Amino acid sequence: MIRFVPSRLDHLLCLGAHADDIEIGAGGTVLRLLRENPGTTVHWVVFSAVGEREIEAKQSAASFLGQARARHVVTRDFRDGFFPYQGEAIKQAFEVLKGEIQPDLILTHSALDAHQDHRLINELTWNTFRRHAILEFEIPKYDGDLGRPNLYVPLTDEICQRKIDHLVSAFATQAGKHWFTDETFRAIMRLRGVECGEPYAEAYFSRKLTI
Repeated sequence: MIRFVPSRLDHLLCLGAHADDIEIGAGGTVLRLLRENPGTTVHWVVFSAVGEREIEAKQSAASFLGQARARHVVTRDFRDGFFPYQGEAIKQAFEVLKGEIQPDLILTHSALDAHQDHRLINELTWNTFRRHAILEFEIPKYDGDLGRPNLYVPLTDEICQRKIDHLVSAFATQAGKHWFTDETFRAIMRLRGVECGEPYAEAYFSRKLTI
C-alpha cells in the first residue's frame, strides 16, 4: 500500500456545501491529521447553513477542531439545492478565500457526486486553487453515487467512534432521516477499511498529487 502524507500541514482548508458534509466525508481524516499535526490552522467553510443548521455547523466544527492550533469557521447562507443558479456569487466567495489563504491541503466534494451543490463546490475548488493538493471526499446517499476512490486514510477504531459520536450529537435536525445513523457512518468507513487492509478508513479521489 502506497501512503501519502503531506510534507507540511500548516494550513488545512475544508470545504462543504452544507452543514455536516465535511464531517461525514472527512471527519475522521481531520481528527487524525490534527492529532498528528498539532500546529495546523484549519479554515472550515460551509456554504449553506442557516438558522439551526448554522448553529449546528459551528458547534460541530468546534468539536472536530479541538486539537487545531487555530480555527477559522465560516458559514454562508446560499440556498440549499440551488448552487448552480447562484454560481457567480459562490465563485466570488471562492475568490475571497483565494486572497486570504494558501492551504497546504484542501478537502472538498467529489466531482462524481450526484448532488448539484456538491459538484459546483468541487468545480470551483479546482478552478480557484490550481496549484494545491486537493482530495475529494465521498458522501453516502440515496443516489448511490459512491465510486472507486484511489486514496485511503486509515482510521483507528477510536477515531472512527469519535467521528460518529460528534456527528450524531451535533446534528439534531438530521436525526429523523433514515440514513443519518451511526450504522451508516461506520459501514462506509469499514468498507473502505477492507479495501485498504485496515480496520476503518475514509477514501478520496485524487486527480493530481506531487510528492
